[in-house]
Amino acid sequence: MFGTSGIRGPVGEVIRTDLVLNVGRALASQGAETVVVGRDPRPSGATFADALSAGVRECGGDVVRVGVAATPTIARSVGWLDADAGVSITGSHNPPSDNGLKLWTDGGQAFRGKDRHEVIRRINRRAFARADWDEYGTERTWDNATETHRRRIVGAVDRVDDLSAVVDVGSGCGGGTARALSSLGCTVETLNARPDGRTPARPSEPTAEHCATLCRTVAATDADFGIAHDSDADRMIAVTDDGTFVPGDVLLALFASEFVESGGRVCAPINASRAVDDAVAAAGGEVVRTAVGDVSVAARAIECDATFAGEPSGTWIWPAVAPCPDGLFAAAQLAALIDRRGPLSALIEEIEAYPIRRRTFAVDDELATMEAVRESVVATHRSVDRTDGVRVDRDDGWFLIRASGTEPVIRVTAEATDDERSRVLFGEACEIVARAIRDRETGGRAETTALSAEGGSVNGI
Repeated sequence: MFGTSGIRGPVGEVIRTDLVLNVGRALASQGAETVVVGRDPRPSGATFADALSAGVRECGGDVVRVGVAATPTIARSVGWLDADAGVSITGSHNPPSDNGLKLWTDGGQAFRGKDRHEVIRRINRRAFARADWDEYGTERTWDNATETHRRRIVGAVDRVDDLSAVVDVGSGCGGGTARALSSLGCTVETLNARPDGRTPARPSEPTAEHCATLCRTVAATDADFGIAHDSDADRMIAVTDDGTFVPGDVLLALFASEFVESGGRVCAPINASRAVDDAVAAAGGEVVRTAVGDVSVAARAIECDATFAGEPSGTWIWPAVAPCPDGLFAAAQLAALIDRRGPLSALIEEIEAYPIRRRTFAVDDELATMEAVRESVVATHRSVDRTDGVRVDRDDGWFLIRASGTEPVIRVTAEATDDERSRVLFGEACEIVARAIRDRETGGRAETTALSAEGGSVNGI
């Protein structure tokens, strides 16, 4: 039921009102007396928010509705309201036809482990503690969630001097970023700021391709940097003052080196570039590697007392502030960093980037395909890291093959010290996946098309 970041899938197939209703019942049945509920602007979100609230109240819990709000706003509101749990109804960076649920503890951390298992157990067994007719829970609204988030950001980040920014909200619910940056002293121009769950201007995921308009706008103006979010604004990507899209690995290395303490730790997933290790080592710190996904990264950051954690996908976590990805807070931190140290274009030049290639294969059954890949890699390679999928390290590079936790796809990543070696390792990894797919096709199931161009994409400066 749960992927790497909550429950997610196509509306009407995976995400239905009966499932959402039962999640609400399960939360209240396992002790959540007050649940914060918010959503992104997808058309299906209002119906699912009603269903979630009904399930909670049927089992005696109270609901606080915060309306359309960013996922980090919802997650942090659990603590601000002294509630027991929170639910963000969002499809995140998935297409508008998808939706999902991200569940948050009273500490603002994503559900994991036993909390997830208990939700699944109660739904599977219909083990709901329904309240008596006169003990149903109540519902109220709280309209100050986004404003409270803005105030918290302004109180935690240094003001800036005469910076200008372009913020591409992506028709989602990250408009609070523009207000926070303005409060910190930035002049802000927005793109796609009107919430629209159909994402008419660009796809939700803030990739280089999807953010071409943002890059052109920053380059054509005197803006010092650009920001883009996905639909629920837990992700944040950046564009430099000259309109260059900053690869996620490079921004991760920059943030990690800036916020690691000497002798301290930062957390990054197993698919992040070695550039992160180099930058953090130069700053006197250590990188702790984790499974991919903000839930795993955040949990490990708390366990090892890390000062910062992040992913190349654009999720950034400051555990001392909140144990959840916060795209709004990250945008403010980036503004303060630029104000302290100078243009973003110059800052990323300090990061020694390696040629890194990524490719995505769509499959009908990612778990079965990944099992075939795993068997092949383990049988043919002496040392295999199985933290998440299979990773093979060589002296001059590495490759990783893993199943996505949010979509039915297999992801391939390869990196090396030079472009030719990166190409060779990438080709080796892609052939392993292609062979596993061909083997399954011989059973009569045609399962895949590559989503990216042949040869994959190369990230660098």
